[in-house]
Amino acid sequence: MARALQPSVVTMPRVDAPYPTILAFLVGRFPAIAPEIWLRRIVEGTVRDEQDRQITLESGYLPQQRLFYFREVEVEPVIPFSEQIIYRDDEILVACKPHFLPVTPGGKYVGECLLNRLRERTGIADLVPLHRIDRETAGLVLFSVNRKTRGAYGTLFMAGHIEKCYEAVALCHQVPERNRWEIENRIGRGEPWFLMKTEAGVSNARSTILLREIRNDRGVFHLFPHTGKTHQLRLHMGELGFGILNDRYYPLLQPEREDDFTAPLQLLAKSVHFTDPLTGHQRDFVSGRSLCMDFLSEKTSPATPAT
Repeated sequence: MARALQPSVVTMPRVDAPYPTILAFLVGRFPAIAPEIWLRRIVEGTVRDEQDRQITLESGYLPQQRLFYFREVEVEPVIPFSEQIIYRDDEILVACKPHFLPVTPGGKYVGECLLNRLRERTGIADLVPLHRIDRETAGLVLFSVNRKTRGAYGTLFMAGHIEKCYEAVALCHQVPERNRWEIENRIGRGEPWFLMKTEAGVSNARSTILLREIRNDRGVFHLFPHTGKTHQLRLHMGELGFGILNDRYYPLLQPEREDDFTAPLQLLAKSVHFTDPLTGHQRDFVSGRSLCMDFLSEKTSPATPAT
């Protein structure tokens, strides 16, 4: 069994008295986890409170208090690709994530994620990601090294002061009438729960999409997300009719299956640019990874999109 190296946290919400037992709360909050597993965790002492005190079967429910526990999976997949550290100083670390590797623990991944790999590799236990990219996406992820300056860098993302450029390869059977699109709409939770969808309402997602090259029915795109909604670029590309190659979610959800390491999603977080909040200097980081663009070298005349 694989157990997470760092604890997960859940908050006990405000509810009407009489309060449930903590065991009953955890069983109800996590229906996918068998009650006997929560019982075992409590008996073994691996469920703790905010003061790192052991939760017992007699411990009382405290609204708005947090519980800490360690996620477990019977068999954890191993991702046979390595991450790269692009840059590191006393404030931030920039890493390039391979396809298929999650940034943080989730689902069937508890130890096999970029965060835990970097913590083990660098010895920085307080390393924290400043943002996320999808497990299926490769590319740059920024981490905070120093807790004291974490807020300054986190604010850059919340305020939209980070310029990010992604590369993508998608099917493109004919030359479109234009090669630049400004997409602005609203993204919300879809069905099943892990999918996102566009919906009516105030916009919360904006992207600029540029078509750079067309050859052999494939287009190379540069994508600039101005907001950071989940699956934003994958949704926006699908809405334009350019489904990203090897996307198992969009535009149509594919049947569940094991990862095919020979067919990664053709989406790469290629570069990030921002003004350092501490020094005022411009920071520019570029991934050395590339997408599968062998088709560009084939002897076929490239199509030129209209401007």
